[in-house]
Amino acid sequence: MKDILSESYGYIFEEALIEEIVKVASYREFKADDFLIEIGDYIKTMPLLLKGAIKILREDENGDELLLYFLERGDTCAMTLTCCMGQSKSRIRAIAETDGALLMIPVEKMEDWLTKYKTWRNFVFDSYNVRLMEMLEAIDTLAFMNLDERLYKYLTDKAKVLGNTEINNTHQEIAYEMHTSRVVISRLLKALELKGKIKLHRNKIEILQF
Repeated sequence: MKDILSESYGYIFEEALIEEIVKVASYREFKADDFLIEIGDYIKTMPLLLKGAIKILREDENGDELLLYFLERGDTCAMTLTCCMGQSKSRIRAIAETDGALLMIPVEKMEDWLTKYKTWRNFVFDSYNVRLMEMLEAIDTLAFMNLDERLYKYLTDKAKVLGNTEINNTHQEIAYEMHTSRVVISRLLKALELKGKIKLHRNKIEILQF
C-alpha cells in the first residue's frame, strides 16, 4: 500500500504523514459503474483516490442527475470533506467511471492532521478550492453555453479523464448526466459528427478534435 500511496501522493505529503496514512487507512478496489457514495449516506471516511476515475453527481427533486466533476488519481472529494467535518448526510452521488482503487481515511484522523501536518492542511484547502472552481465552471456551463457546446465539453472532459479518445457511453447515459433527453443528445451528436469534431461508431463515440 505504501508504494502506491507514495506514487500518487508522495509529492504532496511528507514521509511521516504517509506512514500514518498507511497505518489507519483502509484499502478498497472498485469496478466501473460501482456506487461508492449515495445521496443520504452518512460519511465517516474521506477518500484518497489511488487510481481510476470517479464521477460526482447531484440529483434534483425529480430524480434527474447532473454531473458536477470528475475525480482522478491524487484527488479527494470536497463534498465528502464537508460531510465528514459537519457530520451531515451526503448530498452527492459518487459512481466509478473506471476500475480503480482508493484509501479511506477515518474522519477523526482527518481533523487531527489539519493541525499536525501543514501538507495535509494545504491539501485539504487546495482540494476545496479546486472543486469549488469546477462547480463554478459547471454552473457557468449551464448558464452560458448552448447545449451543443455543453455536450462537446462533456465529451472532451471525459476523454481527458479517461486518457482515451473513445467514449463507450450510450446516448441515454449521456442524456442522464447532462439532464436532457436521449433524442436531443442523439441529434446533437450527429450534428457534431457532421462538423468533423467526433465520429459515431456502434456503441462508442470517437473524439476527433480537442
